[in-house]
Amino acid sequence: MSINMVISEKIIDSVVTHQFDSANDALNTNKTVEISGFGKFYFNTKKAQKQYDKLLAIQKAYQNMLLDENITATKRNAVELKLQIIHSSIKTLKPKTNEPGTNNRGMEESSSS
Repeated sequence: MSINMVISEKIIDSVVTHQFDSANDALNTNKTVEISGFGKFYFNTKKAQKQYDKLLAIQKAYQNMLLDENITATKRNAVELKLQIIHSSIKTLKPKTNEPGTNNRGMEESSSS
């Protein structure tokens, strides 16, 4: 593309990166993004909540594995690495599923009288 348009690869890379970053920001902010001529994408909150709950269960299982004293060092390292990956996924999903003013299922909280 850079040869056909006589534009440096750096410029093309920065434009493409900017477009993806902008789309990602729009998806985070509005939970929807439309790419003209391509399609409209939605962030599925229910699916994200299910994934979040699943990740929490897996995290708990791995933490229980680490409590076992008979686990080998190699297996312990592998489990710790998986825990780090799951933790980063949980950290990414949590703000998208637990918005202020809602409970974990996306329902509005009732006001106290």
